[in-house]
Amino acid sequence: MAVCGALALLASCGWGGKDDGESGGRLPGAPTGVSAAAGSATSVHVMWSAVSAGPGISGYEVYRGTTKVKDVPASEHMVDVTRLRPSTTYVFTVRAQDTDGRLGPRSREVRATTPAAAAADRSAPTRPLGPHGRAVGSRAVQLSWSRSTDDRGVVSYDIYQGTTKIHSVGGAQTATVVTGLRPGTRYSFTVRARDAADNLSPASTPVRLTTAPASDDGRGTAPTGFRATTHRAGGAYYLDLVWVPPRTDGVVTEYQIQLDGRPATSLVWGGAAPRDRASYSFYVGRDAGVTHRVRISARLPDGTWGGFSAERTVTTGPEQS
Repeated sequence: MAVCGALALLASCGWGGKDDGESGGRLPGAPTGVSAAAGSATSVHVMWSAVSAGPGISGYEVYRGTTKVKDVPASEHMVDVTRLRPSTTYVFTVRAQDTDGRLGPRSREVRATTPAAAAADRSAPTRPLGPHGRAVGSRAVQLSWSRSTDDRGVVSYDIYQGTTKIHSVGGAQTATVVTGLRPGTRYSFTVRARDAADNLSPASTPVRLTTAPASDDGRGTAPTGFRATTHRAGGAYYLDLVWVPPRTDGVVTEYQIQLDGRPATSLVWGGAAPRDRASYSFYVGRDAGVTHRVRISARLPDGTWGGFSAERTVTTGPEQS
């Protein structure tokens, strides 16, 4: 069984924060899935997963070291921290604030290093070419484009929904998944390249996509390669689960396991969550010959739940291969 700080049962680790004796409620949980990447020589893009458990969330505070640098509304889970120094490593954390004004604990620390400044660079990168995409279920789209060129190098790509910048990825990345969208809605996305001097390329041609209706089963955001087997240890039976996390920009740190049609447990990685292959084992009882149905879903970086994986059926008994 996993322990807190690596992979843990929510109930065991006090998910949602510690009790607040004065108010009788629980503090917001620490944001998970926090990442940071340089956007230019003077800016860093910070992203995190929405905090959905516990009390209502009114917003987030973003810290550079011990200094608060940004207040972000609850509807947003990313921000550009600007006015930074070139060639400098920065440490960022995020805290959630509830509707009573109480702050939860800080997230884990993430680091990002800004590139060197490009002196007298007024040349913008070329326009990203060949953008295309597809709807991934009812609440996400996947976008990709061809790499831009620049005389000093592309540091990041900015993604726009209409005229609003909604995301940023590193200069080595030419694809992204945009989540948190509405079902059955038509969207228009463009991409712009940015260099270290904050020169922006012209916008790519628009990519127009329509998300699936609300009745969509969400399979595009579901874990894949899901397998379930059983083993016996200490006179008890355990289910062993293996899956591939869904493709997202951020790291998926939380999953929900459904056993026999009911929620069995939620899992949270407190350390480095796996990107390519995940596994988990949990107790299901001492009786042989019991058949269980199991499936799993992931909480996406924007705080919404993705679709369920394929359901697997497994019977306790002799060890399976």
